[in-house]
This record gives sequence, C-alpha cells and structure tokens, in this order.
Amino acid sequence: MAKSIYVMSPEGLVGKSAIALGVIEALAREVSSVGVFRPIIRSDGRDGILETLVSQPAVNGVYDLSYGVEYAAVHRDPDEALSEIIAKYSELQSRYDAMVILGSDFTDVLGSTEFAYNATIAANLNAPVLLVVRGNDKTPEGVRHLVDNALDELTMHHCQAVGVVASRIAPDALASYREALAGIDLPLVTAIPEHKVLPAPTVRTQFRAVGATMIRGNQQLLDRESQGVIVCGMTLPNVLDRLFPEATVVTASDRIDLIPGLLLAHTSGAFPPMAGLVLVGGYDLPPSVQKLIDTLDSDLPIATTTAGTFTTSEKLFGLEGSVTDSARKIEIARGLFGDNVDAGALIEAMHVSHADVRTPLMFEYQLMQRARADKRTIVLPEGTEDRILESAVVLLRRNVADLILLAPEHVVNQRSGHLGINLARARCIDPADPELREKFAQEYARLRAKKGVTIEQARDKMADLSYFGTMMVHFGMADGMVSGSITTTANTIRPSLEFIKTKPGTSIISSSFLMCLPDRVLVFGDCAVNPDPTAEQLADIAISSAQTAVAFGIEPRIAMLSYSTGSSGSGADVDKVREATRLVKERAPELLVEGPIQFDAAMDPSVARTKLPDSQVAGRATVFVFPDLNTGNNTYKAVQRTANAVAIGPVMQGLNRPVNDLSRGATVDDIVNTVAITAIQAQAVPAGTPSPFAEQ
Repeated sequence: MAKSIYVMSPEGLVGKSAIALGVIEALAREVSSVGVFRPIIRSDGRDGILETLVSQPAVNGVYDLSYGVEYAAVHRDPDEALSEIIAKYSELQSRYDAMVILGSDFTDVLGSTEFAYNATIAANLNAPVLLVVRGNDKTPEGVRHLVDNALDELTMHHCQAVGVVASRIAPDALASYREALAGIDLPLVTAIPEHKVLPAPTVRTQFRAVGATMIRGNQQLLDRESQGVIVCGMTLPNVLDRLFPEATVVTASDRIDLIPGLLLAHTSGAFPPMAGLVLVGGYDLPPSVQKLIDTLDSDLPIATTTAGTFTTSEKLFGLEGSVTDSARKIEIARGLFGDNVDAGALIEAMHVSHADVRTPLMFEYQLMQRARADKRTIVLPEGTEDRILESAVVLLRRNVADLILLAPEHVVNQRSGHLGINLARARCIDPADPELREKFAQEYARLRAKKGVTIEQARDKMADLSYFGTMMVHFGMADGMVSGSITTTANTIRPSLEFIKTKPGTSIISSSFLMCLPDRVLVFGDCAVNPDPTAEQLADIAISSAQTAVAFGIEPRIAMLSYSTGSSGSGADVDKVREATRLVKERAPELLVEGPIQFDAAMDPSVARTKLPDSQVAGRATVFVFPDLNTGNNTYKAVQRTANAVAIGPVMQGLNRPVNDLSRGATVDDIVNTVAITAIQAQAVPAGTPSPFAEQ
C-alpha cells in the first residue's frame, strides 16, 4: 500500500499547495512514483492547483482520476460523497509508491464543518496529517492557539498528525513563531517565511480583474507576476523615481506625455522593468503616439479599460494570485520548503523506505540538493544568450549556485526585461572592464611566456569571453565555468588546457556522460573529447570516470569495453583495452575493473553469468569506458534515443578546476543540469581557491 500524507488546514489562503509541491519533491527523491489526490474540488470549473500538481514531472498524473468529488456533492449528501472519495482514492493509490493528499481550500460554504470533514476524510484514508496554518495575520501566540485547537480536533476525529507548518511568516519574525511552536511533540514543527512573489497576481489575472483588453505586447508575458501597483498622476520624472521591478503601472490613456516615457524607461535597461501597463479611461491613443511607441520595440503587455483610475486601482490593490500560477512561483515554493522543512523527518514519519531504483527525476533532484548543500559561484561567459539568461533564473530560484554573467549590467537588464525575467540576484561583470582585462592579460602573458606570448597578444586573448571567464576561475573569482551554447567545444576547453591544466597524475582531459536510465544512473566515458586514446590515456579516462561516479553518488564498477570479452579475442584494439585495464589495476588497485568486456556482458547479468561468471563487474557495471570516440559518441546517443535515457553532460574530467562545455543545441534543462554538476565538482576544493598556477 502507498504511504501517504494529508496536507490540510483549518483556514484558507495558507499556501497548502506550496507545501504540497515541496512534499512531492522530497518524496520523489526517495520513491519511484508519487501520486496526488484532492478529495474535494470547487464546483465552478477545473481546479488549477490540482492541474499543476498532477502535471509535475514526479507525478505525471491524470486530472480526472486525481480528485474525489466537487463541493456540490458534499452539500447534497456528505456520507455518499465520503464513500465516493474513498473509492476513488483506493483506485488511484494502488498505482503509486507514495501519495500526497491536498485538503480543500475553504472556497465554498461548508464553513466551520470544512476542517472537520477533511479530518474525517484523512481518518478514513488512513493518512497522517501535515497541518498548515497562516501566520501573516496572527501573533505567534495566536498561531500557537490555532494549532493547539486544530490538533485537538484532529485527535477527536482519530487522525494522526505528524507535522505542523506555520506559513507566510515575515522573514524577520521567524524565530518568534518557531519559539511559540516549540514544545509541540510531533516529528516536524517549523515556520516558513513569506515570499513576496508567491501571493503576487500575474499580469493576466490583473487584466481580467479590471476587465482590461490587451492592445499590444507579448502574450507570454501575461503570466509574469506583478510585484505591486503604481498609480501615476504625476509628471514623468517623479514617476521614474518611484518605479520598482515588475510593477504594474496604472495611468490615464490620455496621458500621452507619460506613456512613451514609461515604455522608453522599460526598454532602456536603466530603470527597473515593468510587468504591465493599464491605461484607464478608454481613450484611444493618437496615431502619432502609436507610431512613436512602435519604434521602441517593447514586448510589455499593455491593456486598456473604460473604468476610471479609482475603480481600477481599488480592484488591483490587494489582489492575490495562486502559488501555482507560474513556473517561477513553483520553483520559489520548492526552495522555501527545502530551506525550512526537515523533509527527512517528515518522510521518516510517513514510514517511506528509500527505493532501490534511481530514476532520472530522482537523480536530478539529488543533483540540485547536493549543489545547494555547499553553494559555489559559477561564471557564465555567454551572458547575453537567451537560454543562458532563462537558465540563470531557474538556477537562482532553486538556489543551486551563485552566478556571474559576463555582460554589462544594463545589457542584461534590457534583455531580461524583454524576456520577462528578473535577474537581480545575478552578478554582472563587464568583460570590457579595463582593470580586470589588464590583470588577466598580465597573468596570461606570465603563464605563456615560454610559448612566446607577448602582452599585446595576451590582451587580444582576453577579449575572448572563454579566456576571460576561465581566468576568473584561475584566480578563484569563480569556482567553475560553463560555456559553449554558442561556441565550439574547443573554444571552451582550450583556455583550461593552457593555464588551469590537468590534475596531478592525470595526463589528459576527458569527458563522461551521466546516463539516467529508467531505473539507474550510469557513467559513459569518453564520448566527447578524445578521438583515439592510447592505452595509457584510456586508463586515465577510466580512473577519471570512476572519480566522476563517486562525486555523484554512484559506486564505480568499471567495464573497459571492447568487441571481445576476457581472453577470447586478440588484435591491436583488444590489446589496447587489455593493457589499459592492467594499468588501471596497477594505478588504482582499490577500483573494481573488468576488461576487455563486451557491452552486453557488462550490462546484462544473464549474459555475464555465461561469459564471466566470477566477475565482480560483469552484469553490474556502472562505469562504461569506450575504446574510442566513434564508439562512445554513437553508443551514448543510441542508448539515449532507444532506451529513453536522459543524458547529462558532457562532464569534463581531469582539470584542476571545473570547466564544462555545452552543446550548441543545449536546452534550458541541459544548462541547469550542467551548472549543477559544475557546482558539485567545485565542492572538491574550498570556495574561492585559485588554481595551483595562479599568481601568488
């Protein structure tokens, strides 16, 4: 039977869905499948929160199978509704290893009986309760009083509570609320700070609330959150002084002196980007003003309404959105949960056992968790590329790494405003900075003096973003670098070879891919760098790939691949692999290694029992070392496409400091994963440590 948790509250607007998102993520790191169920949904259309939860990658559920009844059914016959809820839940939970049940939202007229009815459901589903209460409108003592009363009522309904979360707490008041909750004898008791983005309405929600019609702008930016409302009745200089990031600005549609100025400020990068512009009064813009606006090339959503300033502003102030409105809110909610909730204690209280399998989703969650545990600084040289900027937003939301973008700040602001994203937490460094460029050029000339490099040549090199970014890693200004989304692999790696250099005892740089199969994670090397390695280089690749496996929690069992297994074959190619295997055993006797061995004997236990019955690696290999790039590159792509595997990488191996390359077709997810990998690799040395060859 699936283990379950019932997230419920004695009141509305507490942020239960944000807590549910965090619980889903925590469970996905432990089990292969997580289900979501809502016993009661509203009767006036589809439940947006449920739609978001069932669409999470860890869930991949079906909406129509994931709820019990509508409020109307509870009104008609509560007992019959309860029977239907139990029946639907019983059918759904058999499909999953763990279940997250989300209580109702207090949006109907069940009133004081709603919490009691949810408690009855929890008792009948045999689901322990995670109680969530709201703190932004109560004192610490008021929160404790509400919790005590709710726990008493749960006991009356024979429910087992396993945790209490006080949500929406002012960040500077967390300690006092946690102190007020101290002494509650449950496995999990905590308070979570409020985040201004979570209750923020989207621009779409705002436009709908005031009956506004969009007249220009990017439709996709309607799902951006607004951080507040500015009502403009003053002159442009005073308005500009009051702009704040992602504000929705309200002004009369006949203020033709303000509208072009606001749009120019939005596109300039010199002022905070706006979220939307609402023109009140219903006046048409003069053709001359429309022509002027067209030249500004702004994607800012602009809408018009016939309502007046007071009516429009009254509806916008205090308007709240749902936590599941946008991808950004979902990432923030997960981050708040991860930073403030002891998920391990909650899972232990649910009696959920760790799964033997390791799905791609579980592995990606584990990557993010490991990167967050010891956060490092990663430099992204391609700081004006859209995919890099969109990835940076995700990485900062997930708190994976501190980021440096190589680009002037106003250029990043301008581009991020165009994309509808906020990169205020990223640090921008202008690669044209004369002081840094000269410092880096002097160091490059020193390091490459024996190669005849002059200071003038060194200055020219520092105009290359890859060289500039790698020099930041060299000096310890960044702990790692990720590049290559718009440049070649050689352009990314060459600077590292010149002055980051390889680790002691390693002769070459190599690469590996983390291959996430449906039930396990394997390491494939080398699939991206060395065309035809020698036996000595192949041994290096094997040892480096084993180190990569260890770094990412994979027990290394190395298969040195060939077209022959054991002593059955001969020839130059087989002999190379045989010699490489001997060198690995000699240089790293602690490693389990087998070779030469064919792929099927390394992967399939039944084949291994026939070909190498006494091997500790055959049939159980986790690190696959290919004899050449042709074999490795084709095999990883074949496995990726035919086995529905997620290929993360390439992960560069053997450097003193981590520098990783992206393919020019890299997606946002690829970039996010590569930065997380780089951050984890960087944890091998203290943060901010220069490379061994840096100027002292």
